[in-house]
Amino acid sequence: MTTRDNRKLFTFEFLSLNLVIFFSFCNMAVFYSFFSYLERIGIPAEWRGFLVGLEPMSAFVLRLAAVPMLHAGNAAASMLIALTMIVAALCSYGWVVTIPGLVALRIFHGAAFVLLVSASMALVAHFIPREKSGQGFGFVSVSVLVPYTVMPLVTEILLRYTQNEAQIYRGVTVLAAPAFVLLVILRKRLKSALSGLESALISRPKLEEIRRNLKEPGIALLLAVNLFLYLSYASVFFFMKGHAAVSSLGEVGGFFTISTLVMIALRISGGLFFDKIDKTRMLQVFTFLLVPCFVLFGYMHTPCMLYLMAGYYGLCIGFVMPLLNASLFDVSPPHLRGVNINLALFVMDAGFCLSPYAGGAFIASGHSYGSLFNICAGFIFVNLVLLIVFGKLRQAVQKEAGGVSNGAVQ
Repeated sequence: MTTRDNRKLFTFEFLSLNLVIFFSFCNMAVFYSFFSYLERIGIPAEWRGFLVGLEPMSAFVLRLAAVPMLHAGNAAASMLIALTMIVAALCSYGWVVTIPGLVALRIFHGAAFVLLVSASMALVAHFIPREKSGQGFGFVSVSVLVPYTVMPLVTEILLRYTQNEAQIYRGVTVLAAPAFVLLVILRKRLKSALSGLESALISRPKLEEIRRNLKEPGIALLLAVNLFLYLSYASVFFFMKGHAAVSSLGEVGGFFTISTLVMIALRISGGLFFDKIDKTRMLQVFTFLLVPCFVLFGYMHTPCMLYLMAGYYGLCIGFVMPLLNASLFDVSPPHLRGVNINLALFVMDAGFCLSPYAGGAFIASGHSYGSLFNICAGFIFVNLVLLIVFGKLRQAVQKEAGGVSNGAVQ
């Protein structure tokens, strides 16, 4: 029988780590206009896309190397190192203006970002009680989403009073100050906070354990669902603007603002009941609703339809993403929860790396944006099938566990 985890969720450690995660994504959200910045400093057009994509590409490659190395025992020290690297990177954009220099800087920045976020996730997983995983990951996702809602607006205002984006990149380092202070305090508190844990929970997992973990059907299924979800999510992120332009839908910024605000509102208000519902069933329901959402994207012809679809999309994604992370957390062995959450982030990186290349090639070959979103609808339908299989596996495991428990009582 599974022991209930009755720890509090909103501890100093959990909130501090979320502040660090918030800073991590603030540092990324200000780069929404990096392509335009490269044009202003004279970088040739053929290099701009490569330099924009180099940071997430390096994060994608390096995260897989970081995953087996990070654990609760070394995460805080890794975060301090990564935070220092990010401050150095942000302060360097003002004077690094050559292509070789920017290539090196983007790789360095990507390495720092992936180390900070991966270490944060490896550690925060230990402060989320299993009975509150839905609420916990709902809150973590808010820490990720808010920077993408706030920072572009703040940056646009600050650009009126600064010379260029490089000054804003440097200014964002101010947010690192409270993160540094909290991490120093956190390192001292972690010794007592983690003292009751088994050594396996605060030490580096063995590669053989990770390999066995990936062979678990439930883990493999949920990671596959993550991949198809982020391929589709990234396609909306990268190609909705082009679709809006050819369909005369107007400014697409409103779409992302509305959908993101719906996601945030849902995760703040709905986090309390995420753990009181059947996560698997709810995942299946909102994944099912997401299929027609992607199909309908191709039939939007007015700004009003665009904004209505933004709310519909935000509602579905707002449920699916935190519940998917919470389900992965629930089925993971305690000492591999941080590893599996970071593997989910690796899959997210893969989606954001593959989508612009594959989707761009698809559009360039003469296909419509509606056809691209139809393919995404197919991916989401595959997810629905995978989640139904996952639900059957969960029921079988729970039934078997119940039978063993009853046998033990007899």
